[in-house]
Amino acid sequence: MSSEAYKMVFESNQSHMALRKKYKRVMLKISGEVLGDAHGQGIDTKALNKIAKEIADLNKHKIQVVVVNGGGNIWRYRDTKNSGIERTTSDYMGMMATIMNGVALQSAIEKMGAHCRVATALDLPQIAEPYIRRRVIRHLEKNRIVICAGGTGNPYFTTDTAAALRAVELDCDVILKATKVDGVYTADPEKDKRAKKYKKLSYTEAIEKNLQVMDQTAFSLCRESRMEIVVFNMHKKDAILHAAQGRDIGTLVS
Repeated sequence: MSSEAYKMVFESNQSHMALRKKYKRVMLKISGEVLGDAHGQGIDTKALNKIAKEIADLNKHKIQVVVVNGGGNIWRYRDTKNSGIERTTSDYMGMMATIMNGVALQSAIEKMGAHCRVATALDLPQIAEPYIRRRVIRHLEKNRIVICAGGTGNPYFTTDTAAALRAVELDCDVILKATKVDGVYTADPEKDKRAKKYKKLSYTEAIEKNLQVMDQTAFSLCRESRMEIVVFNMHKKDAILHAAQGRDIGTLVS
C-alpha cells in the first residue's frame, strides 16, 4: 500500500471513530440499588467494582464523566414512608446515603487507576469537597471523574432531578440513564409482555404519557435545556461505553 493510500485509509478510520465518539462530556445516572446485593441492599463489593471498572474505562477513552448515584440501597424516603421519620429528615438521610455510595465508588474507581473526586451538595469537608461548578468543570478538563453526591442539597428532589440539574450546569452533552431494561417501554416489560419499546421519544411525550423513567421535574428541566437522555440496559456487555460513544442503543429522549 502506497503512503498516500495508507493516509487515506487512516484518515477514514479516524473520521469513523470520531463520528462514533459522539459525546465529549457525559452525565451517568445510576441507582443506589446497582451497588447493592441481589436484593439491592447495602454495598456489594463485587457490584461496586464492576461499575467502577466500567466508569474508569470511559476515562481511558478520554470521555469526561460526571456521575450522579442514588442512595436507595441504604435509605430512600419512598421505601421508608412508614418509618415514622418525617419527610424532610428522611430526604436528608437519603442524601447522606448517596454520599456514602459516592465515596465507596470513588475508592473503587481509584483502585482502577483513574483519578476521581466526590463533590457534594452537603457540607462534609472531611470526606468530600463541596460542589462548586467551576471547580468541577476544571476537574473534568483534567480528565478526572467527578461524582456529584448529596442530590441537590434540598429535600423533595430526587437524584434524577439532581442528575438533570448537574448535567445542565456542567454543560454535559447527554444524560446516560442506566437501568435494568434496554430502553423506555409503553409499560413495564417485566409485568406486561405486550409492552413495546420506544426507539425515540420527545420530552413532551415522556411527560404526557407519564413514563416512569425519570421524574417529571427532571424531564421538564431536560426539555427546557434540550438535554438529551439515553435510557439503556447497563447490564449488557460494554453498555455504558457504547452509550457514551453515541452508539444506537436503548431509547433516546430528545
